[in-house]
Amino acid sequence: MIDPKLLELLACPRCESRPPVELNGDLLVCTECQYAYRIEDGIPDMLPESAIPPDEWKREANSSHA
Repeated sequence: MIDPKLLELLACPRCESRPPVELNGDLLVCTECQYAYRIEDGIPDMLPESAIPPDEWKREANSSHA
């Protein structure tokens, strides 16, 4: 779980406009580029090199719901 106040402050490091991220299961997803960031032990891994491409995290999400 991530603190809602922290979530309000987080922004995508990959996008120049720094759009917000939204909680999607156990990932934070950029509202603009749709890249996702993992939350490990309650700490978001917001490094650009750790970002998960949209097709990859969506494929993982779909396979876990099947």
